[in-house]
Amino acid sequence: MSDRPAILLFDGTCGFCARNVQFVLRHDRKNQSLQFASLQSDIGTALIARHADLRAVDSVIWLEPATDSEPERVAVRSAAVLLVLQYLGGPWAFLATIGALVPRALRDALYDVVARHRQRLAGSGPSCLVPTPEQRARFLDSAITPPRIPERQNL
Repeated sequence: MSDRPAILLFDGTCGFCARNVQFVLRHDRKNQSLQFASLQSDIGTALIARHADLRAVDSVIWLEPATDSEPERVAVRSAAVLLVLQYLGGPWAFLATIGALVPRALRDALYDVVARHRQRLAGSGPSCLVPTPEQRARFLDSAITPPRIPERQNL
């Protein structure tokens, strides 16, 4: 992994995806360096534009910035999920090690089944991200910024 923080791109309109980001935030006790952006955000579309093969991807994307000796690293679908689990460490890294033993085609097929049913898996309605101020700094877009509530006007 690069010294610079990795970025996890996720579907900002998907409640299941939002819950998964919340899961990462809740279990990220060690590194706390992973940054987040929605696929639909300006930064998400700019990062995807740098990689022509990602333009048709509707999946979670793990992106590690390039270093002096390594090119930018990009992973999608199940490979991205495994990198997130490795990043979290502990039992999650062990689960990633076990998952890596499964052939990628089979892992991606399972990922696709979950992705097809993600709206149903999300339960009732979308799940809004309400990060703490410390967590908010890790988001590179404003997709999770709470809506501004207009001030009450005196009539």
